[in-house]
Amino acid sequence: MSVRADNRLADGPMHPVGCGSCGAQVLARKSSWQQTTVQWDETATATCTDWDPGSATRGRFPVCEQMRASIAQAVVDGLLPVVDTRS
Repeated sequence: MSVRADNRLADGPMHPVGCGSCGAQVLARKSSWQQTTVQWDETATATCTDWDPGSATRGRFPVCEQMRASIAQAVVDGLLPVVDTRS
């Protein structure tokens, strides 16, 4: 059995996005208007003032509303492209 190459980032790489509230920096990718991929590293989670690391253990995905707003603003400002704008 062969392993298929993962080429999802070929048409839209991750881009750095800084939080307008605390300054934490993540890598983000907008696959569509509805789907966002965010990579947090140790520095970003330590910097974020809203990060709740325990939420993942309670069955919730850790979310920072300020970062969500910063990512949306990066799209509006043209700093984070949306790969598929059809929907």
